Amino acid sequence: MAAVKLFMRRKITFVLILLLLAFAAVVVKLAVIQFVQGDELQQKAEELRTRDLPVSASRGDICDRNGNRLAISITADSVSASPPDVINSGEAEKSALFLSQVLELDYDEVLSDITSDKSFVWVKRKVDFDIAQAIEDEEFTGVNIVEETQRYYPKSTLASQLLGFCGVDNQGLEGVEIAFDDWLSGKDGRVVSEYDGIGQAIPQAEYEYIAPTDGYDVYLTIDENIQYFCERELDTLMASEIKPKSASIIMMRPETGEILAMAISPGYDVNDYKSADSSVRRNTLISDSYEPGSCFKIITASAALEEGTINTNSTFYDPGYALVAGQKIKCWRSYNPHGSQTLVEAFQNSCNPAFVKIGQSIEAKEKGLFYKYIEAYGFGQTTGIELSGEAPGIMIDEDALGPVEVATISIGQGIAVTPLQMVTAVSAVANGGTLLEPQIVSKVVNSNGDVVQEYETKKVRQVISSETSELMRSLLENVVANGTGKKAYIEGYRVAGKTGTAQKAGNGGYAAGKYVASFIGMAPANDPEIVCLVVIDEPSGGLYQGGQIAAPIFKAVVEDTLRYLGVTPQVTDSEVDKGSDSKSTVEVPDITNLNADAATELLDLIGLKSQVKGNGTIVASQVPAAGSSLAAGGTVILNCDNSTTVAGKITVPDLTGKKLSEVAKILSAMGLKLVAKGSDGIAIEQSPQPLNKVTAGSTVTVKFKVISDEEESQSVGP
Repeated sequence: MAAVKLFMRRKITFVLILLLLAFAAVVVKLAVIQFVQGDELQQKAEELRTRDLPVSASRGDICDRNGNRLAISITADSVSASPPDVINSGEAEKSALFLSQVLELDYDEVLSDITSDKSFVWVKRKVDFDIAQAIEDEEFTGVNIVEETQRYYPKSTLASQLLGFCGVDNQGLEGVEIAFDDWLSGKDGRVVSEYDGIGQAIPQAEYEYIAPTDGYDVYLTIDENIQYFCERELDTLMASEIKPKSASIIMMRPETGEILAMAISPGYDVNDYKSADSSVRRNTLISDSYEPGSCFKIITASAALEEGTINTNSTFYDPGYALVAGQKIKCWRSYNPHGSQTLVEAFQNSCNPAFVKIGQSIEAKEKGLFYKYIEAYGFGQTTGIELSGEAPGIMIDEDALGPVEVATISIGQGIAVTPLQMVTAVSAVANGGTLLEPQIVSKVVNSNGDVVQEYETKKVRQVISSETSELMRSLLENVVANGTGKKAYIEGYRVAGKTGTAQKAGNGGYAAGKYVASFIGMAPANDPEIVCLVVIDEPSGGLYQGGQIAAPIFKAVVEDTLRYLGVTPQVTDSEVDKGSDSKSTVEVPDITNLNADAATELLDLIGLKSQVKGNGTIVASQVPAAGSSLAAGGTVILNCDNSTTVAGKITVPDLTGKKLSEVAKILSAMGLKLVAKGSDGIAIEQSPQPLNKVTAGSTVTVKFKVISDEEESQSVGP
């Protein structure tokens, strides 16, 4: 009996222990649920009880400097689903089939999404209105059409590489859109509603509306009209016989650093950015480097003038090349050297040997001094513009800067810069010598119209003095009036500038037949309102010199811009003296003793008009005199006052640098015969020499030569 009682007590004790352990386990589990998993489970319960419907924030607009909208937000319909509602409806398969067909999506993926364990899913974002309407008409339980915002660019292709674009969630991906995304994006809101345990909306439940915060509007320094002027000319160029690989224009206000235009062609439709290749979408004005060629001579000369190593009385001799450390650096006109020149003439002629001497003079004063000026102008470093993807350019390490490197950099070779760096540096030359940080945004404005951020002019450093700046503007004005930049001349305005032609770098040297033509200038020259750079990459069709193809584009866009900005036209003293309203100047040839018809034809070939006076057939005298500069389109008076005049001696013109077809036309018009040595290339020698007098019908022997790639790699320039 005692044994039975003992056994029973043991069993009761064992059961009690089991009960205690079970109770302890329950307590532990409750503790875990309460203290460890409490927040997570509460959140899941909240998700089951409440549903969020997103309310998109409206992304801020991007406007030009005058408030013209370049990027706006519009409404767009998106398809969403509430999986609990779809599951409870019993029509999940039917809904998935219809949605997959009308939205062109995979059926299995749609079915998986709308029956997931989530409370809200997107089926497809931003669909066409007709598709959204068709889905709404079906009235599938749990399938909803949600109104979102979508980025839209009213001007389509205008300033496409500058503006960039947004992704499906309205997040900035490129250009201004990503650089100023924090200002533009805003913050989405939502509507919160309550549901019961079986997924049905609770009647008369409270709805919480959390309003979105709209993004701020960003005002650029760009002017929509000036941007259009630039893109118009680039589109015309791309469709011409020149057909370059690409071309670009950047325009800046030198007094403030504000960028008025950033144009690149080919462009793309920002509303359909996915169809454009990534290379077309890139803003090459800030991301790509190029050798500036003779445009860089502005930097070389300004540094030398500032340091006093040259002055307006300096002279230079050009034998056709400069010999540096045993290497010949050819002039672009090595076939007909410039000879002795003043500084004004060296600029006017864009003479390479002269500028090699100028660069050497800086280094002779102090080793590394030239390099210091290059860096002071901002080359080899980013400018600080608030856009992503800016490149610093390419510079030789200062330790590796030897005599040859100094010489080649002096003429704009052996150094690579971005167009933004170039226009920023030349703006310093234009504004009195102050380097400014380029500015692309003027202000940020909230939805109430209040300015929340204003961007002001930022001075980086003083590079040259105002006196040097004034002298440089004068030298560059002469380049346009009488030198390689004649085609940039704008009627009524004083224009200063510099041409540039550089061969593109290739594997182990320079690429044959590939050039970058450019022109950079400012207007009005005495008080510049704008600085403009035109860059043409790999032109074709035979013309590749900056003075021939880039300068005319500069003229077209700057002329329209000056008039648009209301800049008062000016007339220079020289134009008053000439009584001319010319757009560019031409040297008047000696046409005395020519037949009147031949003289008229010759003048027409070089862009001048003629007026015959008298009854004779031979030109006895002319006005203006031979060697004078006359406006293109100007008139030369031919005095043929005696019908019995017999033709006398004819002055042989300078034919060097011209093509065979040009030489043939000129000599034919003058009544002279051509004997050509060589059938291709340009004229490098002639006999008789220019200015010699010969009788009508005489023979002129001209030697033509194709300039080799090796020669051109060290001789391109104007």
